[in-house]
Amino acid sequence: MYKTILLAVDGSEHSLRATKEAVAIARLINECTIEIVYVVDFSKAKDQVLHSRSKDELELTRRKKLAPIEEQIKSSNVSYRLKFLRGEPGPVIVNYANKEKFDLVIIGSRGLNSLQEMMLGSVSHKVVKRVKCPVLIVK
Repeated sequence: MYKTILLAVDGSEHSLRATKEAVAIARLINECTIEIVYVVDFSKAKDQVLHSRSKDELELTRRKKLAPIEEQIKSSNVSYRLKFLRGEPGPVIVNYANKEKFDLVIIGSRGLNSLQEMMLGSVSHKVVKRVKCPVLIVK
């Protein structure tokens, strides 16, 4: 069954809904672990660095963004780890998921309209196309 779940989050409402589903699945399986992955996007990180006073402040800001997700998992007594990765979210999540051989990847949808998705491609779309394990996209 699903012993290791990668939960890709960005702190959005979609991430909170994906967390709820990850917890529901993990609670059904003995010794299941959720690995929360947050990708620091280079294109957005530059702006964040310019507006923070220190590396510690920047880290604290990112942790606060993920606090509701961590709280939701902690309150369910499910084992979890938090991992920060850097780069473009889609490819980074795909590479990490395939390298670490997760049993399931859970990610929130972004709700892009079909034209935007066709032109840009959403992170969830890139993940579902390239990850080598089952993927659950949560709306």
